[in-house]
Amino acid sequence: MFTKQLNNKWLASLVLAAGAMAAAAQAAAATIEDVLGRKVEVELPAKRVVLGFYAEDYMAIGSEQAFDHVVGLSRETWEGWRPASWALYTQHRPGLKDIPDVGEVEAQTFSVEKVLALKPDVVVLADWQYKGLGLDVDRLEQAKVPVVVVDYNAQTVERHVASTRIIGELTGQQARAEQIAGDYQQAIVQIQQRVKAANKPKPRIYVEFGNKGPAEYSFTYGKNMWGAMATMAGGDNIAAPYVEWWGPINPEQVLASKPEVVVFSGTESGKSATAMLMGQGVERATAVERLQGFTQRAGWSELPAVKNKRVYAVYQGASRTILDASMVQFLAKALYPDLFADLNPEQNYLDFYKKYLPVQPQGTFTASLAE
Repeated sequence: MFTKQLNNKWLASLVLAAGAMAAAAQAAAATIEDVLGRKVEVELPAKRVVLGFYAEDYMAIGSEQAFDHVVGLSRETWEGWRPASWALYTQHRPGLKDIPDVGEVEAQTFSVEKVLALKPDVVVLADWQYKGLGLDVDRLEQAKVPVVVVDYNAQTVERHVASTRIIGELTGQQARAEQIAGDYQQAIVQIQQRVKAANKPKPRIYVEFGNKGPAEYSFTYGKNMWGAMATMAGGDNIAAPYVEWWGPINPEQVLASKPEVVVFSGTESGKSATAMLMGQGVERATAVERLQGFTQRAGWSELPAVKNKRVYAVYQGASRTILDASMVQFLAKALYPDLFADLNPEQNYLDFYKKYLPVQPQGTFTASLAE
């Protein structure tokens, strides 16, 4: 009887040891180099993640199952900034609403205490969030919480690819990440090779966030987001000498620069009743009507872009993401219509959802005054 009890205890110990070994095999310490070149030790794949930004990217690269391990979310960057997208995803996956909110960096509501209470394996931040948090990052690291920085806002091939691979490592989806990163690189290389081979003068382009409507100029973009994408697509960004990242530009400077292509970005809502509307649930006729309103600004009738109906609209939510290769395609087609007549950028954008995401948006994501 005593021997039998010992054998049972020995077998139980073996089972526990095997379970511990399996758990260790599933999550092992590894060193990740983030986009800032920081070496960060993380248990991979991460089981408890606080996500600051890039929720769609995290889901596309890591698969929907990656959100089974997201224990905290900066909810304002999704629900507040893109409410129609949030509604679409929460209708599909209601449990997203139950993920604790840790606050938002720009609004200064981000709470280190809330993050620590969630006992995360890792906190994933956008570059702008990491910089905005300042000393609060030190508090997280002093509490032995790894912080990994990714960056799609820079709109460079290097950072897009690096960020995608990092998310692939964090979620254990390296092969999926390589496929997505490879598709992105291929799309950008195709654009740049065609533009280079054509050897044409770079068309002057102006991009503005149309959230304030025609009556008030909103901010434009210099080195990042739509500014970087316009440059990547082969355009001469008229704002680049005057705006470093994003911010307002003197309206007189826009008129003096005589842009040949003008692009307004928009979301599903805006600060004005005449704001540029784009995105989920937006009718194409409505988008084109709003776009037309911007051409009525004082002095704009003389702009080459307006005279030639080369005025376009894009979805703001389709920037600063691995999904935005199609938006670079759209800008390239607006700049060089003869070089990219074979591309259907909006369909390519929607096809990414079909391939990598569990929802399918319906609405208007690109538009043209010529429609």
